[in-house]
Amino acid sequence: METTQEAKAACAPERKKENRLLTIFTVMFKMGCVTFGGGWGIIAQMQEEFVDRRGWIEEEDLIDFLSLGRSFPGIMIINTSVIFGYTVAGFWGAVLAAFGLSLPALISIAVVTYFYSAIKSNVIVARALSGVRCAVIPIILGAALRLREKSLTGKSSYVLAAIALFVCTFTKVNKILVVLGGAVFGLLALAVKRGGRHG
Repeated sequence: METTQEAKAACAPERKKENRLLTIFTVMFKMGCVTFGGGWGIIAQMQEEFVDRRGWIEEEDLIDFLSLGRSFPGIMIINTSVIFGYTVAGFWGAVLAAFGLSLPALISIAVVTYFYSAIKSNVIVARALSGVRCAVIPIILGAALRLREKSLTGKSSYVLAAIALFVCTFTKVNKILVVLGGAVFGLLALAVKRGGRHG
């Protein structure tokens, strides 16, 4: 009897990991199916699913994942999903998160490419996509407002955000340079803060 209980106890962490991997794939696949508007719309869904609902990560973690995802070459949301998956479930978590998120797009693109000549001038399709684009804006703004509480923690943060918004909107400066500039600003702010304490 004790041997059976010990065996069950030993298998429990493995089953938990398998369940988590399955959850990562199915949830990311669902988000890939129903979320429009690119990476920012998906970030809003990740916040709802993995921060608010399941509590697997904190809002600060999601912000960090997003910052890292934007800093590396490639597609921001895929980078972010890989970092998230690896953090919560290791190597296979990273693989399944990226694959689950990408699979709906791959299927959709394959279908659209096959029928492209028939739908490229379809008025109904054009109107539907126009409506989707309008609906995406509130989703993105909602995610930005919710992440604001953890990202903008002082007056200097608001100033930096305003500068970054201006640079991204009205100049052609590479976004990677904007991210790196924010990192440099954060390090300088930390150095000033520590210098003030020692002084």
